[in-house]
Amino acid sequence: MKPVLKNTPDNAKVFAFTPRDFARIRSLIYRQAGIALTDSKQEMVYSRLARRLRAKGLNSFEEYLDELENGRDSDEWEAFTNALTTNLTSFFREAHHFPILAEHMLGMKAPLSIWCSASSTGEEPYSIAMTVCEAFGTLTPPVSIVATDIDTNVLETAASGVYPIDRIDKMAQDRVRRFFQRGKGERSGLVRVRPELRQLITFKPLNLLASSWPVSGPFDVIFCRNVMIYFDKPTQSRILERFVPLMKPEGLLFAGHSENFMYASDAFKLRGKTVYELNSRHPGARKHA
Repeated sequence: MKPVLKNTPDNAKVFAFTPRDFARIRSLIYRQAGIALTDSKQEMVYSRLARRLRAKGLNSFEEYLDELENGRDSDEWEAFTNALTTNLTSFFREAHHFPILAEHMLGMKAPLSIWCSASSTGEEPYSIAMTVCEAFGTLTPPVSIVATDIDTNVLETAASGVYPIDRIDKMAQDRVRRFFQRGKGERSGLVRVRPELRQLITFKPLNLLASSWPVSGPFDVIFCRNVMIYFDKPTQSRILERFVPLMKPEGLLFAGHSENFMYASDAFKLRGKTVYELNSRHPGARKHA
């Protein structure tokens, strides 16, 4: 059955969207992905999920949410989560982290392992890969990178390594020449990350709220940037505690510019601007010794 479309002003909603609908959505996405939606996100939620109603030919949010909760379409949970996941990223975002990463890698014993836990469309893990290649002076550094994200759609983009050319406008030209291939003909206007760079990275779907994670440490570095801001403090604390046994004693944890982990867990101590290291006094950290 197709949704009934009415002649409405441009700013009117095609589907009724009640406070109860929003409350159900908040509860579902919190249970599924740990995302804590604030009241200010109601318009965003309506806009993104209305597309799902149209795609499925449903008439109301109540009908959609009933179908979701009753499990009549198991694939829709993935679409629901993908729709409500925000993916804002760029190459070498928060640039001050990458010289710290390079110095840290050179001071550690190879082989080295890095986990990028919220990779989005891939700009972050590829920036990490470029950094380690530059640090070791080779396209085949002794480093492996695991890049994960809850959103399966963005992981497909990340794994392909193909981007509009304007995504690298601000990147130094020597980096562009070293790490990207320009598209020709019908691929003009696109760039692709060099295959050597892609071979350093393994992309996997991962929900940080899942009972088990398809990654294994110990890691020299974990990037968890600009994802904790979507979680409440108890959820942040649980995730940070789960990072501890996956890190080497000298490992580093990189956070986003607006995130402060000091108030969420005593497992880590601040080393520099949004860079953390294990707190040696924490019981989990002492197990590494």
